[in-house]
Order: sequence, then structure tokens, then C-alpha cells
Amino acid sequence: MISGVVAIVGRPNVGKSTIFNRIIGERFSIVLDTPGVTRDRIYAKGEWLTKEFRVIDTGGIQLDDQPFQEEIKAQVEIAIQEADVILFVVNGRDGVTADDEYIARILQRQNKPVILGVNKVDDVTLMDNIYEFYSLGVGDPVALSGIHGIGFGDLLDECFKLFPNKNINEYPGSIKISVIGQPNVGKSSIVNAILNQDRVIVSNIEGTTRDAIDTPFVKDNQDYVIIDTAGIRKKGKVFESVEKYSVLRALSAIERCDVALFVIDGEAGIREQDKHVAGYAYEAGKPMIIVFNKWDTIIKDDKTMNEYIDKIRSEFVYLDHVPILFVSAKTKQRINDILPMVNDVYNYSQLRIETSVLNEVILDAQLTTPAPTHNGKRLKIMYATQVSVAPPTFMLSVNDPNLLHFSYQRYLENRLREAFGFDGSMIKIIARKKG
Repeated sequence: MISGVVAIVGRPNVGKSTIFNRIIGERFSIVLDTPGVTRDRIYAKGEWLTKEFRVIDTGGIQLDDQPFQEEIKAQVEIAIQEADVILFVVNGRDGVTADDEYIARILQRQNKPVILGVNKVDDVTLMDNIYEFYSLGVGDPVALSGIHGIGFGDLLDECFKLFPNKNINEYPGSIKISVIGQPNVGKSSIVNAILNQDRVIVSNIEGTTRDAIDTPFVKDNQDYVIIDTAGIRKKGKVFESVEKYSVLRALSAIERCDVALFVIDGEAGIREQDKHVAGYAYEAGKPMIIVFNKWDTIIKDDKTMNEYIDKIRSEFVYLDHVPILFVSAKTKQRINDILPMVNDVYNYSQLRIETSVLNEVILDAQLTTPAPTHNGKRLKIMYATQVSVAPPTFMLSVNDPNLLHFSYQRYLENRLREAFGFDGSMIKIIARKKG
């Protein structure tokens, strides 16, 4: 669950990217002591006290007519729209500048909480520098050092105080379904076919759905919410600011969903970008169904479906556990199979295995195929327990976690699937040294 979104804004060369990298814990943004290096928005996840949040790094805003300023301002405006909290970064060594005052006026017009971060306060002798920034009128300044990590605990505590309460289930009892895929693969048409009514705009023009649209409905006494998302394009081909905003909304929709319907265009076939789209949902740990749309346009015989299944499996090796449905939104072919499959996949993602039964399966797996030896040592699993669901996550108590090779982990995963199913749901296996 993403707790909130922080957008980092400020003029060039105040250390926004250094702060961004410090928050997410890795060098993600390019950091150079040159103004204007970050022109675009960059998104990443951060974590604070086991809670996840999203961080947006933006380009520097300035009054002077510099190259790309209009593009940068457009990107920053979108970041501000998407953010729950704005971190306004200034340079404590430079004092208040005209650019700082210009940005402060922009932020004062926004109905968003602002945290004023005074960066480059690298030691106590510079602490008095922060008081000058009260004149910006955007709140109490917080002393930071992006390089040395000073003040970040207080900063993140304040962010979490200001985040809206997103832990409330907005649709209690509902299965949330996110419909994902490239632009123009028929996502909105599938939504309409499922709902059997025109609730969203359907068009042959790529990119019609700019935002995520939630549609609650009931079928066979089960509550659902279907989330139709804007198509996700390859990053290098996403030029318009509104398109980049749509990508962020699609990623947010994936994070919110219980099951992702990954739609492939049967006419166009599998494209490289399809792998990127599927990867977003897989990395988020979401249960999935592959929906191969426009099946009515395929010339076929009794071997065609198996040939396509083999093709999909070879292109998406990491999704070998995900069921495939061949449908036509146009003719409604197999549309009625989608929701029953959603129910099955959702239930598998929520499945809890009794510890005694789980250990029987793991013990049998070890006896049937012992782990390979490494430097004269062999992995021994003493105990297994399920620690969470969605995705189902299993903790193995072992003699040495380093002896759990990827291939043997995959073997254990396959044995768990043979025993319990878990269709459509990824499985996480974590090894811990027995205490």
C-alpha cells in the first residue's frame, strides 16, 4: 500500500536530486553540480518505518528564459497535481533568491501541504541560515543536508503526518480489477463488454483514456470495482506531459488493484512494450490474467490456440503461472469467463496454508529432490511457515540462506503450485537462518 506521494520542487542546483536519492536510498537521479541536469520528472518508491511512499523528482524552475523552461514548468505542475505533499527545496548557503520567491508564489496558490526543506545545512554553524526562509510564507523551514543525511528522519515523519489516510478500504468487500496494457489494445472495450453497458469512452484513437476510471458493480452477489487505465507506453516514447501523467495513474491503478487483467492486442500480436507493461504488475506482486483480445480477427484451426499459448509462454517466461483467456470484446466471445477466472485468481492470492500441511509438502520436496551441494554444503530446510498473502509469502528456516539457489527456489515454488494451485498469483519464498 502506497501511503502517499511527495513531489520535490525548487530552483536548479539546490540539491533536489541528492535529496531524492537520499530518500529512496540509491543513486537514481543524475547528480551533478550543474544547474538544469534534471529536466523531467523521475518517479521512485521510498520506504520509511516499513511504510512505502512514492517520490517525484522534478526539474528546476527559474525566472530566466532558459532552455526547456516551459517543458520543465509543465512537468512540475503535473507533479504538484499528483502529489499529496510538496517538498520545496531551497539552498541554505545562498539565502532567499528571486527564483525561490517565484516558486513560493506558485505553491501558495496550490491547495497542497508544503514542507520547506533548507538544504546544504551541513553543520550546526549554518543552522541560523534557515530563519531567513520564513519570508517565503510557506511554513516552518526544516534544516537538511542531502549529502550527509541530516534532518531526513524529521522530514519523513512530517510527510507521513501530512499524507491523507489511504489505509481505509475505499471499496470494502469488493475485488478491485485493473485493466492494463498498451494504448489501443481494447481495454475500454473489454470493460464495456464485462459491464454490458457503455460506461467509458471507446475510441480507435490511441490514448483516449487519460485517467483511471473506477466503476463499481455487482455480479452474482460479488462486489467488484473495475479500473480502466490509460495505456502504458514505452518510457522513451512518452513525450507529452499528459501522457506521462497517465502512466503514473496507470501505475497507481496497478498498486490499488487485487487482480490485473493484462490485455494483448490479437491483431498486432505481442510487442516488446507488452513485456514492460506486464512487468509493472509482476513487480508489484499482483495476481494476473492474460487477456488476448480480438481473437475474432485471427484465422485459426484446431491447433491455433495451442500455438498462441506456446508463443505467449515463450515471450513471458516469468508469467508461466498466469492463466490465459482468448476473448473478443467485439463479439463477446469468452467475456463471461473473465469474472469467474478473476474470482479464482483472487482466491488463490488470498489462500493460507496450514503450517503442518505446508511442512509436509516442503519435506516431501526435499526428500524427492535434495538441494544441490555448494562448496561441500547442502541446504537444509528445518521449518516453513506462511507469513502473508497477496502475494502468498513463505518463510523457510534454513541452515544457510546463501545455499538457497534460484533454481531450487523455483523447484520449491513449482511443488507448492502442484500442491495448492496459486494460479495467477506469484509466490514469494524467503530464507532465514534458523536462530
